[in-house]
Amino acid sequence: MSPRSVDFVFTLHSHLPYVLNHGRWPHGSDWLCEAALDTYLPLLETLRGLSATEVPAPVTIGFTPVLANQLINPTFVSEMEAFFAQRLKACDEAPGSLAATGDSHLLPLVDFWRNRLIRLRQLFQDTDGNIVTAFRALESAAQIEIIGSAATHGYLPLLARDESIRLQLAVGVSEHRRIFGRAPAGCWLPECAYRPRGPWDPWPTAPRMGMRRGIEEHLADAGFQYFFVDAHLAAAGRPLGLSGDPAGDPTVHAPAAQASPSEPLRSPYRAYRVAHGPVVAYVRDPRASMQVWSRFEGYPGDEWYLEFHKMRWPGGLKLWRVSGPQVDLGAKQPYNPDAASDRARGHAEHFAYLLAGIAAGQSQNREAVVVAPFDTELFGHWWFEGPEFLGDMYQALTRQPSVHPTTGAGHLRDHPARAAIRLPWGSWGANGDSSMWLSDQTAWTWERLWPLEQSFWDVAHQALGQPSARPVLAQAARELLLAQSSDWQFIISTGAAGDYAERRFLQHCADAEQLIAALAPGRENEIGGAQQRAEELYGRDQLFPNVLPAVAAALGGSRSLVVG
Repeated sequence: MSPRSVDFVFTLHSHLPYVLNHGRWPHGSDWLCEAALDTYLPLLETLRGLSATEVPAPVTIGFTPVLANQLINPTFVSEMEAFFAQRLKACDEAPGSLAATGDSHLLPLVDFWRNRLIRLRQLFQDTDGNIVTAFRALESAAQIEIIGSAATHGYLPLLARDESIRLQLAVGVSEHRRIFGRAPAGCWLPECAYRPRGPWDPWPTAPRMGMRRGIEEHLADAGFQYFFVDAHLAAAGRPLGLSGDPAGDPTVHAPAAQASPSEPLRSPYRAYRVAHGPVVAYVRDPRASMQVWSRFEGYPGDEWYLEFHKMRWPGGLKLWRVSGPQVDLGAKQPYNPDAASDRARGHAEHFAYLLAGIAAGQSQNREAVVVAPFDTELFGHWWFEGPEFLGDMYQALTRQPSVHPTTGAGHLRDHPARAAIRLPWGSWGANGDSSMWLSDQTAWTWERLWPLEQSFWDVAHQALGQPSARPVLAQAARELLLAQSSDWQFIISTGAAGDYAERRFLQHCADAEQLIAALAPGRENEIGGAQQRAEELYGRDQLFPNVLPAVAAALGGSRSLVVG
């Protein structure tokens, strides 16, 4: 008798904040184009290749509504074509520059990049510039599952009003239906951030809201069936952090989550119903995830892989490999694509073998599932060979009968979750808590957001009933949602581009406040000017065209949350 197989759910989370019409470089449309070139197109290429050879690759992949809206925007298509032209021009100019600096031995790598760019530009054009539709076709063919998320990746546990949480999720569901043609079963909680039912007192200056509903209750209201949490929330391991290592530093380790003396360490290898409700939590497996995620302990730091941080200027071509741990940028060796491909195949075989080992240890667990969730941008952008690894991994899994790749919805269909769990407040950020988003450094953003939430919901009900006010309310909702993006606090906390994040956050807050003020009682004479301003802002922040039904649903309470 052959051994029973264990399910494997490989999950990718695709997200970028809204950057279209907010400049190009370094944090405008180039950010989005780089993600498409480095990650989304290579991933699409890999999945199509696997489909053509009939290799099952049931990836569970999410696109946040704010990202999907950008990828289907005609502005993105023109920006992407300009981006391809810019990169190809860099290839054309590189030979003369390399000869002048005595680096002609790197010329074969210029040809490597040129050929890759031409191939991926052709793929982009073959999709008619619509990457989202290409992924939707894969789902329609039952090859992948596309899951949803909150509208702008707002950090849900820190929003002060339940209406705000409902709005983020209602927009998330309605936009997913509009763009992907069906309601999502799974939800990627922004930053994997969860808060249970209970008192809400996140910061000394936070408004007093009393008891709050748990995030899983809001997910159930919106029609979601499952979500993902980091291992420490289920007391199944320590926080891994967003980069695979707490705070991105291999010398800093967050404390392991401890089970109570009367409760054994929970297994990450099963799905749990949360607080006895209908919504299920998948737990990130620390062992499998760290192997892929960590540049210190896992595959991405291998010496033969492309070095992310060193590039040649002008043009930005990356021509060097990692070369080894702690190797100075000046001592990096030339990249060898063939050697890197060999390493990717070897690492894929190793990962498939690792999964088979986990499966052997779970052979008595009839509901066993190994869940490995990652940011999509790890594959191709941060780890250049990532999409290649992914394709090789699914090839290798065809030789491991004890591992059964499936989707999040597929596992629950075959193995409905029976065990229940209560989860604490936490996230997959550094330290496993909310400190990357709420700290002394970022508290001022929430002290601006919380009153903004209040003022929006104060005027929303009356404005919905006034035809002249509805366009103003719609754009105020968009600006509020954009201000709520968790990206702004995260960028400020990392210090990478804090001034940009602060400027964007303040911009959206100020625009929302201006529109909301015009909706206040007694300001009817200002509505004409507010309509004009709302139209101008929509020209810049062009997303969520059907936001008002979600506003109405959020006001209507939990039972009216799911909107068409």
